[in-house]
Amino acid sequence: MRVAATIARRRSVIPGFGMTLGMSLLWLSLIVLIPLAALFLKTAELSFSQFVDIISSRRVLHALQLSFGLSLAAAAVNLVFGTLVVWALVRYRFPGRRVFDAIVDIPFALPTAVAGIALTNLYAESGWLGSLLVPFGIKVAFTPLGIFVALVFIGLPFVVRTVQPVLEDLEKELEEAAASLGATRWTIVRRVILPSITPALMTGFALALARAVGEYGSVIFIAGNLPNVSEIAPLLIVIKLQEFRYADATAIAAVMLLASFLLLFLINTLQRWSEARTGKRA
Repeated sequence: MRVAATIARRRSVIPGFGMTLGMSLLWLSLIVLIPLAALFLKTAELSFSQFVDIISSRRVLHALQLSFGLSLAAAAVNLVFGTLVVWALVRYRFPGRRVFDAIVDIPFALPTAVAGIALTNLYAESGWLGSLLVPFGIKVAFTPLGIFVALVFIGLPFVVRTVQPVLEDLEKELEEAAASLGATRWTIVRRVILPSITPALMTGFALALARAVGEYGSVIFIAGNLPNVSEIAPLLIVIKLQEFRYADATAIAAVMLLASFLLLFLINTLQRWSEARTGKRA
């Protein structure tokens, strides 16, 4: 008996694992699982036909398409240009580099309402940048294009800060070895660097997408919030709540939650596949 108890104690790598796991599950349930369960329970008050009528209405469908479509586009743009920013910060030394590095974090620290007001003033027809675009027939503020600009603004740091430490830790000896074997710079980027940072790129893309889908404060100021034009799904949920149509609001929220979960699940699956593929190559 004593030997068995000693072996059991030795198998426990982390002290207090049972208590730690229990507290973690309790906290996760209180903060995440129970609120989500309440959301679906409220939605269950609707009949299936009522749920379909709410979700299939023109206004709701347009708001959902606008939110997810622009969020995917903004995350894709941040994936490309965020990678370029990371490359400049990690691989080059230039005057003002630390200031440039600190500027990347501004969307993290800036209140979303302040960001929305600043972007609106900047891209309005009388703003600094908006007035320059008017002669070309380009209107940013109070259009879907303005929403896209706001989502790119708030999502950039997620890509940069996720990829930056991975690129910093990447062994330059691998690149030097590839170059010594006659590989061109593009081949080194495509066959050595990109496979190593692809999991981090997918993570940054997922984080930027998740933030964009749920963004509210910085968007409502620059969007104009016109139904069937520039009205996003989070704003429509707030409108339904103000109208005391709680079941309608939770129905829209449930669809957003399920769609977001499926997108993130797909991205995480691609990330795991990329990690396994990279590991096999290594």
